[in-house]
Amino acid sequence: MKNDKSLNELIRKAIVENWDTMALSDLGGVNFQYKDVAEIIAKMHILFEAAGLKPGDKVAICGKNSATWSTIFLSCLTAGMVAVPILHEFKADMVQHLVNHSGSKLLFVDAAIWENLDETAMPDIEGAIYITELGMPFSRCARLDEVHANLNKYFGEKYPSAFEKNNVVYYHDKPMELAVISYTSGSTGMSKGVMLPFMSFWSNVQFCLDNLEFLKRGEGVVNMLPLAHLYGLTIDMIHPFCKGCHLHFLTRLPSPKIILKAFKEVKPALIVTVPLILEKIIRNNVFPMLDKPIMKLLLKVPYLDDKLLGKVKDKLMESFGGNLNEIIVGGAPLNPDVEAFLIRIGFPVTVGYGMTECAPLISYAPHTLFKPKSVGKVVDRMEVKIDSPDPENIPGNILVRGENLMLGYYKNEKATKEVMSDKEGWMNTGDVGILDKENHVFIMGRSKSMILGPSGQNIYPEEIEAKLNMLPYVSESLVIEDGGALVALIHPDFDATTSQHLSEDEIDKIMDDNIKTLNALLPAYSRVSRYKIMDVEFEKTPKRSIKRFLYQP
Repeated sequence: MKNDKSLNELIRKAIVENWDTMALSDLGGVNFQYKDVAEIIAKMHILFEAAGLKPGDKVAICGKNSATWSTIFLSCLTAGMVAVPILHEFKADMVQHLVNHSGSKLLFVDAAIWENLDETAMPDIEGAIYITELGMPFSRCARLDEVHANLNKYFGEKYPSAFEKNNVVYYHDKPMELAVISYTSGSTGMSKGVMLPFMSFWSNVQFCLDNLEFLKRGEGVVNMLPLAHLYGLTIDMIHPFCKGCHLHFLTRLPSPKIILKAFKEVKPALIVTVPLILEKIIRNNVFPMLDKPIMKLLLKVPYLDDKLLGKVKDKLMESFGGNLNEIIVGGAPLNPDVEAFLIRIGFPVTVGYGMTECAPLISYAPHTLFKPKSVGKVVDRMEVKIDSPDPENIPGNILVRGENLMLGYYKNEKATKEVMSDKEGWMNTGDVGILDKENHVFIMGRSKSMILGPSGQNIYPEEIEAKLNMLPYVSESLVIEDGGALVALIHPDFDATTSQHLSEDEIDKIMDDNIKTLNALLPAYSRVSRYKIMDVEFEKTPKRSIKRFLYQP
């Protein structure tokens, strides 16, 4: 029976309809047309068969973003294998644990990562294959050895005439069939294996195809988010691939300088990012210019202010490549001051909301319909409910259900029941927020990070941090409770303090003033009592959220 909600059919159609156009590129490296991707997928399927793999078997992928990483992932889906993306920043023992925990039978890995792994600690894998050059440093399977060594011969035997569009035939995926196990690296604790069916990916991709119509086939996309994380994987990779776009992968650490250079080269219509990257670009490149006395004066003059802000917008649009239709920010809320500024100048930015367990989308609205301080409207085929007596005004736990939802946590029934115990299929996101009449979601914070005030008030540290992060020389911050008092952990912008030749005493004086300024903006029950300087950046998850649990007293 035909499946109208087939992810593999979307992938197949994209390949066939864009056969001779560019598909995947590493900036400064390899380039694949859609027909090249199809050929590599066909060869991977031959290797899977040689290793004795069958639909439903697990294949782990651990490496940096690349065109080949994407092709291997698509090979897994189109063969009916369960892909297990593993973040390349994980330490060796964690990689080995996740390979074993998932029951993966094959491991695709970067050569630099493999050097630190021990094959004897992963007894169930049939072999390990390098992602970049597809070399094989280890195998326990003679047949896999033989086929890998003569892959082109076996490919030629399977397709003796030529490899054509009609040879692109893929596994018929079923909606609730397991497609991916994604191991979260959350801000509140240990990794859990999120089991995501084909349906959840299809629903996310179909939503993007239906609602991001400004992104046209053939257009360039800059992929800077980790593919081992669902936001980068689904919205920034699978979706534009299925649309027939040309994906460009950063092969180096995505610093603002490297990212802006890539934007200039690719000229993307859509940019998918996390707040930290966008905020750094705005705070480093725009706010210092607007903070000059002459600029402050001009911004107060009617007509001139609009003209000036129009020029700021034009310059900003140019720095993002000059072809931008929309920036979607996700993974965490955008700083309110940055958001307000971007809205004031008419910059095409919007904020979405999601989580790994929803692969990832929960809410989104185009920038033309975006409500300030919201995270968009509930997406198609999903529902949101607020566990509150007054969902529009009194914050409560955000509950979700729908076609994007996970099957549960792999080999962890206890954790599954903790979030999906509702008999009607609702899942508790762990976030706290409100929902207006038009289905716009507003997030107050994580329920696990919420602090109870002295008189029972709910204090959301994220709201305090957003204000603190906009004050002079603050790079990032974390507000915690210690002995009944609120304490701000502050990582200063040491690049800026060094360029200004500021001493430790001068930095302390600035931070003292910052706390006074901050507290003047806050109600008495949520004021910060003291602060502590952090010499190094906070440890973060793949979506650049601070791992709060590491800094609790």
